[in-house]
Amino acid sequence: MIRKKKLALAGNLKLKIYGTLSCNSGKRMNKQNRIFFSSEKEAIHLGFRPCGHCLKEKYKVWKHGTV
Repeated sequence: MIRKKKLALAGNLKLKIYGTLSCNSGKRMNKQNRIFFSSEKEAIHLGFRPCGHCLKEKYKVWKHGTV
């Protein structure tokens, strides 16, 4: 599904963080904690926040509460 572009983002179930599939931080996460999303809207709806490494600008907006 990744190759077909049906999955755009990955997240960490324990930390409730989502980011790009190419994020180095995401690649290091434990596989049992991994979840995939088809869109950013889906990740946010499920209560996940943007990654501070691969989604820096979106993370800054989230951190300062201007979402």
